[in-house]
Amino acid sequence: MKDLFTGVLPLCRFVWRQERWRVMLWCCIMIIVNVLVVLTYTEIYPSAVERQAMAQTMRNPAMTFMLGPGYGLDDYTIGAMVGHEMLLFTALAAAAMNILLVNVQTRSAEEDGRQELLLSLPVGRVSNLSALLVVSLLSNLGLALLAGVSMASLGVESVDFSGSLLYGLLLGVTGLFFAGLTALLAQAAESSRGSLGLAFSVLGLMYLVRGLGDLGREWLALVSPLGLILRAQVYVGNIWWPVFVMLVGSAVLWWGAFYFRRERDLGAGLIPSRPGRESASRLLTTPLALAFRLQRTTIIGWLCALFLLGLAYGSVFGDLELFLEGNEFLRDLLPAVQGYTLTEAFLGMVTLVMSMMAVIPALLTVLRLRREEKSGRLESLLALPVSRGKVLRSFVQLSIMVAIVAMLVSGLGLWLAVNAVLKDGYGFLPMLGASLAQLPGMLGIVAVAVFCLGTQPKYTGLAWAYLGYSFVAVYFGGLIGLPEWTAKLSSFSYNPQMPAEPFRPLIAALVLAVSLVLMAAGAVGYRRRDLGL
Repeated sequence: MKDLFTGVLPLCRFVWRQERWRVMLWCCIMIIVNVLVVLTYTEIYPSAVERQAMAQTMRNPAMTFMLGPGYGLDDYTIGAMVGHEMLLFTALAAAAMNILLVNVQTRSAEEDGRQELLLSLPVGRVSNLSALLVVSLLSNLGLALLAGVSMASLGVESVDFSGSLLYGLLLGVTGLFFAGLTALLAQAAESSRGSLGLAFSVLGLMYLVRGLGDLGREWLALVSPLGLILRAQVYVGNIWWPVFVMLVGSAVLWWGAFYFRRERDLGAGLIPSRPGRESASRLLTTPLALAFRLQRTTIIGWLCALFLLGLAYGSVFGDLELFLEGNEFLRDLLPAVQGYTLTEAFLGMVTLVMSMMAVIPALLTVLRLRREEKSGRLESLLALPVSRGKVLRSFVQLSIMVAIVAMLVSGLGLWLAVNAVLKDGYGFLPMLGASLAQLPGMLGIVAVAVFCLGTQPKYTGLAWAYLGYSFVAVYFGGLIGLPEWTAKLSSFSYNPQMPAEPFRPLIAALVLAVSLVLMAAGAVGYRRRDLGL
C-alpha cells in the first residue's frame, strides 16, 4: 500500500509548477470581481430605500431560479445583496477552475502520454492523483482565505468577518467538491473530452436542479451542492453546516477516484467508448465540417446556456421601471437619449453584456485548433492535401458563425422573456438589430485570438485576458471611476447600446477592418511558424 503513494511530494511541486499561473489567475479574477462588486454596491445603493427597491426585483421567480432564494430581502443590506447575487456565480467559477485543473492533470495527461512517462519514474500508482488532491486542497483553501479576508477588509458594516470567511469557505469547498467529481469522472471516461464534457454536464444539471428546487421543492435544492451552499445564508444567517456536508461529499468523491484509479488500467475507462461508424460521413470531407464535429457538443451546450441567459435577463424587465426610477446612480450610467425610455436604455446595456458572454463559445472554437496542434492530431490532417491556411480558415469561419448564432440565440431568449413580462412588448426586428450590432466588438476578440494563435501560440491566453479586461473596463469602468480611455481600448466599447444609441456604420466598419488586419497577420504567421511551438 505504501508503494502506491511513493513520490507524492515531488509530484506536488511538479503539478503546482505546471498549474500555478492558471490557478492564481482564476483566484485573482474571482477575488477582484467580488471586491469590486462590494465597492460598487456601496456606491449604487447607498440608502435602504434603493436596496429595498432592488429586493423587490429579486423576488421575481426568474431571479430566484437564476440566483437562488433571497435571504434577508426584508432588510436588504449590502452583505445580503452580495451573498444573494454573487455567491452562486462565483461558486460556478470556482467549480470551473477545479474541473479544468483536474481534467488536464488526469485524463488529458493520460491521453498525451505524460502520465505514462511519470509512472516510469519511482512513483506510486496513485501518487499523481494524491499530488493533485494536495494541490487542489491548498488552492481552494487559499481562495477561501484570500476571498474572505479581502472582502472583510473593505470596511463595509454588513460585510463582516464571519460572513466573509463563510463566503470564502463556501467557494473553497465547492471547488474541492467539483475537483473530486472530475477526478472520479476521469476514471469513467476514456478521453479527456469525455470526462470534461461529463463534468460540465453534471455542473449544468446541478444548476438546473438547484433552480427547480429553489422555486418550491426544497429537497431538490438540497440534492444539488450549488443549492446546498446557498442554505448557508451568507451575511444574513451565517449557517455553517453546509460547509461540513460539502467536505464529506468531497471526501467521498476523492475516495472513489482513488479506488477506481487503483483498479483500472492506464488509458482505460470504466465506461467503454461507443464504437464509431465504419465509414465517415461525406459531411466530414472538409476541414470546416471536421472542426464542427469536434466541437458540436460544446457549441450546442453554450447555445442552450445563452438562450437561458437571455430568458433570465428578460424576465426582470417587468419591475424594471420602478427599480430604475428609485436609483439615480444606476440611471445616470445608462445612455440618456431623448425619446427612449429607461427600459430601452437598460435593454441596450443588457445586450452589450450578453455579447461578452456570447463571444466565449466563439473563442473556444477558434482556440481548439491550438489544442489539436499540441496533441499532435493536426499533423495527420496536414499530411493530406490540405493547407495550413485552409485549416485555420475553417476554424475561424466556424468561430464567426458560432458568434453570430450565439448572439441571435441569446437575443431570441431576451426578446421572448421581455414580451412575456411587458404589457406592450418589444419588436422582434429592433431586438435582432441590437443583437447583430454587437458583432464587430465580438469579432475584435476573435481577431486577437487568431493573431496570437498565428504569431505567439504560447500566449493565446491573452485573448481571454483581453475579454476579461473588456468586461471590467466597459461594464464596471463607469462604476469604479476608470478613465474613459481604458474603455476605448476594448473593441466592445465601440458597439452601440441599441436602441438608445444609434448604429454607426463607419465605426463598425473600422472595427471590422482592424479585426481583419489582425486575422490576416495571424494567418500569415500561422503559415510560416513551426507547428507545436
